[in-house]
Amino acid sequence: MNRSTAGTPSHRHPAVLVTAALLASLLSATAANGQALGDLQAKMAALKQSTAENQQKLHHYRWLETTQLTLKGEAKPATQAMCQYGPDGKVEKAPMSPQRQEAPSGGRFKQRIIAKKKEEMKDYMGQVKILLAMYVPPDAQRMQQAFQEGKVSINPSPDSGIAKIVFKDYAQPGDQMTISFDTSDKKISALNVNTYMDEPKDVVTLAVRFASLPDNTNYVERSVLDATAKKLQVTTTNSGYEPIGQ
Repeated sequence: MNRSTAGTPSHRHPAVLVTAALLASLLSATAANGQALGDLQAKMAALKQSTAENQQKLHHYRWLETTQLTLKGEAKPATQAMCQYGPDGKVEKAPMSPQRQEAPSGGRFKQRIIAKKKEEMKDYMGQVKILLAMYVPPDAQRMQQAFQEGKVSINPSPDSGIAKIVFKDYAQPGDQMTISFDTSDKKISALNVNTYMDEPKDVVTLAVRFASLPDNTNYVERSVLDATAKKLQVTTTNSGYEPIGQ
């Protein structure tokens, strides 16, 4: 009687080897994903802690803010204000000098058009400030929500010691915020935002550069806002930090 050899060890080895290889690959990928997730969690925790502690330090300072607005390629007069955090946790600004009012020109109809455009721009800038307040400083709850929804990724750069943490759909659908986080000093070195106003076509971008005070308090040294649809650019610099009460 002929015996089937299908069940002999020599015929089972290929299938066993393939299964073992697939299992090993799966376990390796799972371990790698787990390690990457753990690394992201650790950096997220450090980022949130650093941001919270730094905000507390900034509440003890006052500083000079200089704002330069450029509209359709034309630079407007720069404005300056002394800033500090108020009791409600919001920044209070005291203008250093009254803004110059341009003398009206043309007839009444033209003056009305100019006044209307100025009012519209003022309203638009108010909306932009509200929007950007969602991103700077980064909000711990929004960061955690994005993480839980799987919308956070990390691009490490071991040579520079900077980890770029990317948040998608952070404050509204389709936006993106990228934080450059110094993993050794536990500080934000830069922040970039791509977002929009009421509609995605009304693009607003923000590039922020950070610096440190002698006591290691981190602050926004310079920010550049671009509102493409309005052909508007706003450059803000912060300087002259000094402790309140001195």
